[in-house]
Order: sequence, then structure tokens, then C-alpha cells
Amino acid sequence: MTATLAMPAFQPGSVWLVGAGPGDPGLLTLHALHALEQADVVLHDSLVPEAILALVGPQARLELVGKRAGRPSAKQLRISQRLVELAGDQLRVVRLKNGDPFVFGRGGEEVLALATASIPFRVVPGITAGVAVPAYAGIPTTQRAIAQSVAFVTGHHAGGGTARDVDWAGLARSADTLVLYMGLRQIDAIRRHLLDAGRMPTEPVAFLVDGTTSTQRRVITTLEEATVVAQRLDVDGPTLIVIGDVVDFEAILSPLQQSDPASVIAAYASATQSLPAERGVT
Repeated sequence: MTATLAMPAFQPGSVWLVGAGPGDPGLLTLHALHALEQADVVLHDSLVPEAILALVGPQARLELVGKRAGRPSAKQLRISQRLVELAGDQLRVVRLKNGDPFVFGRGGEEVLALATASIPFRVVPGITAGVAVPAYAGIPTTQRAIAQSVAFVTGHHAGGGTARDVDWAGLARSADTLVLYMGLRQIDAIRRHLLDAGRMPTEPVAFLVDGTTSTQRRVITTLEEATVVAQRLDVDGPTLIVIGDVVDFEAILSPLQQSDPASVIAAYASATQSLPAERGVT
């Protein structure tokens, strides 16, 4: 018996904020794939893989509006204005965001702009890096009797520097596992905050680079050595940092991991060849 899953209608003049997940195309949700196939225009982040962009319907136009640290990037206000403009033209608009739109993705700012302009929208959650990337590295973020709490934290303030509104001392005392987004450049300040609050210098730390992709790699160290190790990393892609005793599971679990993103991405290789270059609009 074959069941058919009914998908919600993607109406002209509406915007769907879609989470692309952390990189592996196989982690897209069914709603996300439906949105990509139906869209008239897709405004996407710079780190969305080509294998995912290849799933966009042939009728759609692609617009790159991504942000990268230290590089020229689209302004958030302009992105929100563009969403309103395109929906006003009665197009089906997808805002394709890395990970989950509402987890350090500025999705809240964009839907507020849409609501202010009376533009109907739908949020399609995505698998966030803080959940998927450690899992692909063989690191459970929680583990009975070892880690009963986990905190997902941004290590980067919107204006630059360490996130100033984060209670690092409180987190150090209350969360067994810390998962840091965008914290690589600020790891020395974060390390000092955590040590000053009582975290042990020997506590394990994992730097997870390009997680869930064919180029993913992991570097394991300690909180005491985190700054030195970070300075030696040759990193261009996104890096997630996990701090806590759960990192020790990596040595036990990773050799048996079968969630190898290389094999998944290979299945999409032929699809990426069919992505017309002229569809990209900057």
C-alpha cells in the first residue's frame, strides 16, 4: 500500500522561510523540498550547498543574499525589503536559510517585516547545526548521568566581538554541554570566561568544521588548549564548537558511524550538473 502525503499549497504572493539544514541534502524536510520545487524565486544564503540549490524547480530564479564574516554581505534590512517586494509582485518566494530559520538565522527579523507588510508567510523548520553536526561527529549532546543539559549559544555579537549579552558565568555553572555557533574567532575570550567561572581546563572541546558535508572534519582538544588549537585551524567553512564531557564519546562512536555525508552527496552529484549558471542572480 502506497500512501501519498498531502503538501500545503504555496500561494502566489507569499513567502516561505525554509531551513536548508546544516549541509547534507538528505537532511532536508519534505516541506522544504516541496517549497523548492514550487518557488518562483529563491533568496538563499551563501553556504547553502549546490546540491540543495539543484533541487529548485527549473522555473525559479536564484538570488544570493548570504552573509559571511569579514566579507561584503547583503544588509538585513535590504533582504527583508526584497522579500516584501517579490511577494508584492505575486511571486512564490522562498527564503532559504542555513540550518533552522529561527536558530541564530535572523528569521524572526524577516517574518516581523513580512507581518508588518501584511505578507502571508510559512516557516519550514530545518535541522540546526547544533543538533546535526555533533551527531555526525559521534558526539551526543546529552547523555544520561553525564550531560543532562545542553545550551546552544552564539559566540559572536552582531556588532563584532564576543556576544555581550550572554551570561557566560551562568552557562558555565548550569549547562553540562555548550554548543557554540560562530564562536571560532572569539574562542579565547569565551575560554577565559568559562575558566573564570569554574570550568575545568581539562574539559574536552571539539571543533567541528564543515559538519555533515563531504569535507567535514573534527579536531579534539581541551578548554585550556582551545585558543592555540583554534589559531592553527585552516578554516574557511562554518565551525561548530562543542564543550563538555560528551566530546569524549567521539573516539568511541565515530569509527562506527555510518552517516557518511560523502556517500549521500555523491547521490546528488548528477543533479548539480544540471543547475543552469544563468539562474544565479547576485
